[in-house]
Amino acid sequence: MLIAQITDLHLGFGSGGDFEDNAKRLRLVVKTLNELAPRPDLVLATGDLTDHGDLPSYKRLKKILDKLAMPVLFCMGNHDNRDVFRQVYPNAPFSGGFNQYAVDNLPLRILVLDTLETGRHGGGFDEPRAAWLEQRLAESDRPTLVVMHHPPIDTGIEWMTIGPSEAWVARLEPIVARHNNIVAILAGHVHRPIISAFGGTTVRVCPSTQPQVVLDLDPMNLDNPDDRPMIVAGPPGIGLHWWNGKALVSHYTDTDEQGRAKILARYTVKMQGFLKHLAHERAEGSAGH
Repeated sequence: MLIAQITDLHLGFGSGGDFEDNAKRLRLVVKTLNELAPRPDLVLATGDLTDHGDLPSYKRLKKILDKLAMPVLFCMGNHDNRDVFRQVYPNAPFSGGFNQYAVDNLPLRILVLDTLETGRHGGGFDEPRAAWLEQRLAESDRPTLVVMHHPPIDTGIEWMTIGPSEAWVARLEPIVARHNNIVAILAGHVHRPIISAFGGTTVRVCPSTQPQVVLDLDPMNLDNPDDRPMIVAGPPGIGLHWWNGKALVSHYTDTDEQGRAKILARYTVKMQGFLKHLAHERAEGSAGH
């Protein structure tokens, strides 16, 4: 099974409606995903679907994503508004007022969590949501993918990090640690690819469709603005997660690599001999040589 991930769409960040930059970027992502071979089986849209949680932006989201050739699973980010989202997606699954749900009809079980805490950039995960997760994990030992917006890790990027000192992270981690069937946690929020250990599994953060956060591990002095770069322009990012029946393999790329990047090598007769050599080497290795 091949799962695509898009995150931090932030529709409505700028003016221009259908012609704002973030809408253009999202349309490019949709085109890229539709043209992939093999085509993903589904798309995870992991939060910050809009920038202000407004109705026109959610309507624009639906208009653009309806062009995808595969189904979409949503989760909420700190920029989202549950009630407004439900006006546009009235059949979206909710539990206890939260956009939390289980998907059980796929080769890999998926649990989508809701870490939106209204008015709080760093998210939250209270006792009712935690109890829901514990119950869902306890009811099945199938390999399970957990999906959420906020990565519960210290990313090293100080102004965007959440980390283990958060009370909600301390509530989440022991639940994750108690269940060894969680193959990975997929998240967004930080606008760049990051991987870290957490609760006996891995958290994998997808780059955003919006511009990316600069990789800067130098601590900030909040009393001394030092003119350092924080956001960098670049093509929209996507994640591709391949479940091979035993493990989840994650790749992160951007729309330039899929479309406009300069091609330096192709599968031609010139490359055929080398690729056959690699295949023969793998076959020998599998035979114990």
